[in-house]
Amino acid sequence: MKILDYGRAICYSGYRHGQSPMTVAPSKEEIKEDLEILLKDGYRYLRMYDPNVHAERVLEIIKENNYPMQCMIGVDNQHEINNPNCTWNPQHASDEELAAHAKRNDAEVEKLIALVNRFPEQVCAVSIGNENTPSWGEHTVSEDRLIQHARRLREGTGKPVTFNEGFFEWPKLTRLAEEMDFISVHSYPWHYGNTIDEAVAVNKEHYEKTCQTFPGKQVLFTEIGWSTMPNDVSKGANEENQGRYTEEVLTWLDEEQIIGFLFEAFDEPWKAPKPEGSEAHWGLYDVSRKAKAGADAVHNLEKAGK
Repeated sequence: MKILDYGRAICYSGYRHGQSPMTVAPSKEEIKEDLEILLKDGYRYLRMYDPNVHAERVLEIIKENNYPMQCMIGVDNQHEINNPNCTWNPQHASDEELAAHAKRNDAEVEKLIALVNRFPEQVCAVSIGNENTPSWGEHTVSEDRLIQHARRLREGTGKPVTFNEGFFEWPKLTRLAEEMDFISVHSYPWHYGNTIDEAVAVNKEHYEKTCQTFPGKQVLFTEIGWSTMPNDVSKGANEENQGRYTEEVLTWLDEEQIIGFLFEAFDEPWKAPKPEGSEAHWGLYDVSRKAKAGADAVHNLEKAGK
């Protein structure tokens, strides 16, 4: 069953130099500049990760300017279960600390409900969380708790509810999937060590297998993309490959009318402790808002009438 109509989609985190979710949010003027770039590129849907000041300002600008855009907004959960096997942040929180995280997560759900109810026309869907179930993760939340979030968000907002998770985790989440209005998949061939020649075929395989696993559910990609800065995961991170990947994956998504949120609109320097870290370089535009090869590929498709 189709919940969301097709439209081009992109993840949007507009933090510039000196800004981050933990410090300073982009101004309304900066956000308006970003949204006008993304509007010109034909994006109908934006994905944002938590109900914070940044998301509030985005919704205000969309409403004030009557932009033909809608947002998917989620909850950024803190971990409620320790994961001592997380390689970059082994966790050993006390029971009291975990209980405080759970209380905070419930409060974030209520913040999201209040935000959506202020901007009902500007929100297309809500998410109960982001990558909260992988064995390698640092934001682990139980399936039962995620189901609680789903039921509360549906009750409180009346919006379609989803969960943003990687392809390899979804087959283990059958109870949670039953609660979802649609299934939101992350699929990253670059992270898996696939070559650029293999990349879109991997996305296609992930889409087909997820549809087979959850027949009758609409399946979306809520993160797909290609980094332009290398690290030890792959040697294929560069602008040339980003441009090729973006053109090939968008051509397929357009032809099949599959919603796929490209990751990410703009480079995010706050994410990487070192400037060359790959996590800071997934943007189709760099942090100065200069088009990279991914954005150029979108523009070329538009010129070709695709």
